[in-house]
Amino acid sequence: MSTKTGRLPELTEENLSAAQRVVFDAIQSGPRGNMGLVGPFGVYVRAPGVGHAAQSMGAAVRFNTELAENAKEVAICTVGAFYHSKFEFAAHATLAKKAGVADDIVESLRRGEAPNFSRDDERVAHEVATQLLHDHRISDATYARALAVLGETQTIEVVTTVGYYVLVSMTLNAFQIPLREGMVDPFPE
Repeated sequence: MSTKTGRLPELTEENLSAAQRVVFDAIQSGPRGNMGLVGPFGVYVRAPGVGHAAQSMGAAVRFNTELAENAKEVAICTVGAFYHSKFEFAAHATLAKKAGVADDIVESLRRGEAPNFSRDDERVAHEVATQLLHDHRISDATYARALAVLGETQTIEVVTTVGYYVLVSMTLNAFQIPLREGMVDPFPE
């Protein structure tokens, strides 16, 4: 499977170096399944030293946390919308809806507006993500709410999720990774 990755030349599975193949195989054999060289993975495989660590961190954030999928996807969509990361938001808006996040909340996130949450875990995930993105820290009040709603482990996980998806969004934007066929552009020019 080959992929055109915006600013980067075409890359195919057949022409991966041995080090790139290790990263590619880790992506393919992990919890994501057969991803190919799409999204940030087509970038990460090109720089195996950091790419392997990035994909491994992503697998942990996506598949090895206690954080509920709906809250996780609210945090991810908040980051994607903040950075106008087309690929990221388009991919995770779909996952958010599958995780039970209401359409109107996903749309508010896309517009960069504060949604009218009915679930405390989603509200707290959004507050934490928004404050980290805008203020680079979270207030004592938000921290206390996060601990009360999510507990210590999930509070750490939501902060880690935000940090990882900042990396993903910046990667996608820096290398102008195009949307996949069938994805709807959430931020048309």
